[in-house]
Amino acid sequence: MALPISPRSLRSDVYSYSYEEGSGTPLVIGVVASLIERSMARNHRIAKNCMSMPRDSRSRALVFECREAPDMSIQCYLERIFRYTKVGPSVYVVAYVYIDRFCQQNPGFRISLRNVHRLLITTVMVASKYVEDMNYRNSYYARVGGLTTKEMNQLELDFLFMMGFKCHVNLSVFESYCCHLEREVSIGGGYHIERTLRCAEELKSKQSQQASFNQMARITL
Repeated sequence: MALPISPRSLRSDVYSYSYEEGSGTPLVIGVVASLIERSMARNHRIAKNCMSMPRDSRSRALVFECREAPDMSIQCYLERIFRYTKVGPSVYVVAYVYIDRFCQQNPGFRISLRNVHRLLITTVMVASKYVEDMNYRNSYYARVGGLTTKEMNQLELDFLFMMGFKCHVNLSVFESYCCHLEREVSIGGGYHIERTLRCAEELKSKQSQQASFNQMARITL
């Protein structure tokens, strides 16, 4: 599916995204959602022709499995995370790096409809802690993601161990993934990713969003 974004606008969004009130959803969310959906479709085809994943990999990854696939698209789920957390575009790029590393570290793991939502909320939360100066508590991310605090804590812990705690993303790696996302966008018609890293002063605006916490639409994974 062609994405109505240009590589130039995508890069501008990642590096110079405006955090003013009323700013739209970061373009990178649509790009990441599209790539993950494509990966899931590929995994589905592979699963039909391959043996099941090794028992050890399967048992460790079960923590990310939902009882049934949530009735919410990847794009809508990422937009929900953005709506309630307002994490910057760079966080979604780093989260995508983490997803790629996670799959490389655990070759038996395949992203599917039943595990993608938990993987996304976990990677975005961990990436936010790595990238940004101020962050919400795990309990807040749990509510945003449709989980209990206990589940969110366990997902974070298991994810870090399964990743080998390889959370550092240097500038060259960050840039290479941005370029990768932009290439994917240009193939479908064009994109540009928002790469801005916010300072602590800008993040203080998060505190004003706490009032909307009680009005948050509930979901359950």
